[in-house]
Amino acid sequence: MSDPRLVPGVVDRDLAVEFPGLALYWVEVEAVSGRSPQAVRERLKEMSNRFTGPKAVQLRQEPIPWAYRVFFRQVGIDPDDRRTPVEQLALDRMKQGGFRSQNLLDDAVAIATVETGVPILAFDGDRITGGLRLRLSRDGELIGAEGRPLSANQIVVADDERPVAVLFADIDPERGVTQRTTRMLLAAVQVTGVPDISVEEALWTAAEIVSGQ
Repeated sequence: MSDPRLVPGVVDRDLAVEFPGLALYWVEVEAVSGRSPQAVRERLKEMSNRFTGPKAVQLRQEPIPWAYRVFFRQVGIDPDDRRTPVEQLALDRMKQGGFRSQNLLDDAVAIATVETGVPILAFDGDRITGGLRLRLSRDGELIGAEGRPLSANQIVVADDERPVAVLFADIDPERGVTQRTTRMLLAAVQVTGVPDISVEEALWTAAEIVSGQ
């Protein structure tokens, strides 16, 4: 399988001005989730063996995890309170004694995130209208089936119609991947200090795993 095409998402002007290094990329993959095959479970086991306690402690000082910590602080998130995705995975590994297999998609996201430091979001491609973009939430906007109100000026991932996720927080369950999903959109948010090649590697790694290639 050739690497899927990375599609750049739109970053609204006000965000682009405030955060010049902010970018969004996504790939489309024909795939379903479910139980991970043995090869993926073995890859998690090998990753657990490589990811020792000292490495977890030093993780936040590495350039890419540090870049996301800096961005968290810039947008008003305390990364020691709400951890960056790769740091949360590292903490879970320490608590559980290893990276435990969840399902094919979650395992793919975990592997891609730990190996590159770049967090991955996943959406049901058939429930996304148009492309993806980063923008600020608007007064009165809601997210999810229950219509949870969004605070004004939250950074959200949106399609052409609505917010589909709050950045580095929750995904609208109606737009996320389910057992019925057959086409996934895998997305990565790039911040200042994160190289293009790391974003590409994260998305291609996740796409390769979920597609079984």
